[in-house]
Amino acid sequence: MIDADGKNLGVLSFGEALKRATETGYDLIEVVPTATPPVARIFSYDKFRYQKEKEEKKQRQAEKVVELKHVRITPRAAKNDLGVKAKKAAELLEEGHKVEIMVFLRGREKGKKEWGLEKLKAFLLMIPVPHAVTMEPKFAGRGFVMQIEKSAKHK
Repeated sequence: MIDADGKNLGVLSFGEALKRATETGYDLIEVVPTATPPVARIFSYDKFRYQKEKEEKKQRQAEKVVELKHVRITPRAAKNDLGVKAKKAAELLEEGHKVEIMVFLRGREKGKKEWGLEKLKAFLLMIPVPHAVTMEPKFAGRGFVMQIEKSAKHK
């Protein structure tokens, strides 16, 4: 049993611990339920919950999250515009993200699927960072979609 100031009160019965908690105006919180006997603390539950959430948030921030980033291109785009998008895709790959590339086809362009695929392959060659294809190009709605990530050899 630990009181609100952090002092160890020793082993107390549940009734006595609950009585002390109500006398001080705080809550009785079971901190380590797996210990024998379980460790409890007299503490404000709101403050306890806030500290717990703060710890969890810190742990989530410490984890490196691989996000899926999107790069959308059109087959009619000028070579320089595609170069800028390829540079952006390279930056995202360097940061460790997966990149989804979408070739956006409009109107009659949807009938020229081979042409759209050629443009996608040409765009992949423009990306300077070594990459591996995680999802092969597939036709989805308005064009082709594929995913790439940084090559395992160069991570």
